[in-house]
Amino acid sequence: EAESDDRLGLPGDAEGECDVDSKTDTPDAPVSTADSDNTLEYLNKALEGLPPRWKNYWIRGLLSICMISGFFLIIYMGPITLIFVVMCVQIKCFHEIITIGYRVYHSYELPWFRTLSWYFLICVNYFFYGETVADSFGALVRREEPLQFLARYHRFISFTLYLAGFCMFVLSLVKKHYRLQFYMFAWTHVTLLIVVTQSHLVIQNLFEGMIWFIVPISIVICNDIMAYLFGFFFGRTPLIKLSPKKTWEGFIGGFFSTVVFGFI
Repeated sequence: EAESDDRLGLPGDAEGECDVDSKTDTPDAPVSTADSDNTLEYLNKALEGLPPRWKNYWIRGLLSICMISGFFLIIYMGPITLIFVVMCVQIKCFHEIITIGYRVYHSYELPWFRTLSWYFLICVNYFFYGETVADSFGALVRREEPLQFLARYHRFISFTLYLAGFCMFVLSLVKKHYRLQFYMFAWTHVTLLIVVTQSHLVIQNLFEGMIWFIVPISIVICNDIMAYLFGFFFGRTPLIKLSPKKTWEGFIGGFFSTVVFGFI
């Protein structure tokens, strides 16, 4: 059952048809688990006398202030630090999603999935950030001979690297598991599209000025906080079954607060 829970699902799987020992190319859907309560112990003790609802309110408020303070500290440290942070978040997100896929792939004892996934991540980052360096640091590129060569043939090198990865994927194909292997190949590429493209655009915004990083991130922070506050004080009508604590009042209050904040 544990092995079965780790596998991904394709549309059309019938409930109860999956056998743990069978090696089919249709994995099962992963079972999501609720986040464990990671609240710091001293906060719990300090707020012991409060009702659970208000205790949760103060804990969220204090942790939000800490996170926002950390956010401003990172901004104060400058664009290079922000680029490093964005890259770290990108790699962590990619690792989380690829790990889900690897649980499926590993159960079939198929080769190279993680290796190829990380190889493609390197290739895509090389392509995107090579273009950024060539555009934003033209004077430096023209001054250094090796960088001139890399800039001149950047797209050809990127294409060659990707082609080598595709050839490795073809060589890793195993009979009777083609469908699963192409499914996981697509899994990797969709992950790259979502994670790397998004982080690249964030960094492109940084090159246009810090304000284009600060404004959208601040708007997201504002929406999250105001939706929680409106939901806490005025929330009565459930918004969606997927997240029972979210309410229409919080959603609408957060929306209008965000529009006003963005305008200001």
